[in-house]
Amino acid sequence: MAAARLLLRLAGRLQSVSFTQSVCGLLGAGQGPGPWYTHCSLERGQLVLSSNPFPGASERLPIQRPPFCPFAALDQQPGVSRTELLTNRGVDLGVAVILQSSDQTVLLTRRTCTLRISPNVWVPPGGHMELDEEILECGLRELREECGLQLPQNQFSCVLLGLWESAYPPRLSWGFPKYHHLVLYVLVTSQESQQQLQARIQVNPNEVSAFMWLGPDVAEAVAATEDGGTEPPRRLSQDLPPSLSATELKDSGGTRPLVLPVSTLMRATPNAEEDKERVSAGTKFALGLWLQHLGRGR
Repeated sequence: MAAARLLLRLAGRLQSVSFTQSVCGLLGAGQGPGPWYTHCSLERGQLVLSSNPFPGASERLPIQRPPFCPFAALDQQPGVSRTELLTNRGVDLGVAVILQSSDQTVLLTRRTCTLRISPNVWVPPGGHMELDEEILECGLRELREECGLQLPQNQFSCVLLGLWESAYPPRLSWGFPKYHHLVLYVLVTSQESQQQLQARIQVNPNEVSAFMWLGPDVAEAVAATEDGGTEPPRRLSQDLPPSLSATELKDSGGTRPLVLPVSTLMRATPNAEEDKERVSAGTKFALGLWLQHLGRGR
């Protein structure tokens, strides 16, 4: 088993997290809907989390998991056989970039339908953190690799928004999880406008099939949807447009305009496995954190 990338400080002792364990559960975050708060530090490629302050902790961040988190569900069903789970692995670390333009829109990308994890789902640019890689370094690398965007030095600022515990498949009704990630969302605020950034985007067709810019009003509606809950999706506000303009890759190369119904972005994670286009639950959480940063959150 490779060196653990994620460690929890519990009762003053460092403890690695196995693939089958819920990070939020171990942090004592099982009560209520969340989000909860964790103190964290990143040292030599290892992320250390604790519900209490500890020496070296530089950030106190919200952490959340979906209400249908399969690892939480397994914790509540101790009699369920876990022989299909990958018990020899830990929890992987990922970084996702909420890229904000100077005119306060953020970039989302649609994952290609051929990817093994979350095909056809709208997410921010992001991916796995490499060994000894810093959080911002990872985020900027993924932004460059997925979208062809290299931000000029000294023309952007960044702040950590929060952490999301992610599993795929996202529900036990889809099957046992094969992937377990803790995603760090970092807000990168560019001094360039949406138009300036848009002109330089060249997405990687192996990972991205479309991209769009989301403003605060639509982001607020998307973030407010109860992803995976029992309540039906909220009706769209009359102030929201029925559709958004996006950009889609053509099979023959190049791009074309895409008219995307706003209702598509409001879809919840379905109970049965399917590849319907939607915004991931973690992305909705991150959009809510972005709005709070703008002073528009609840």
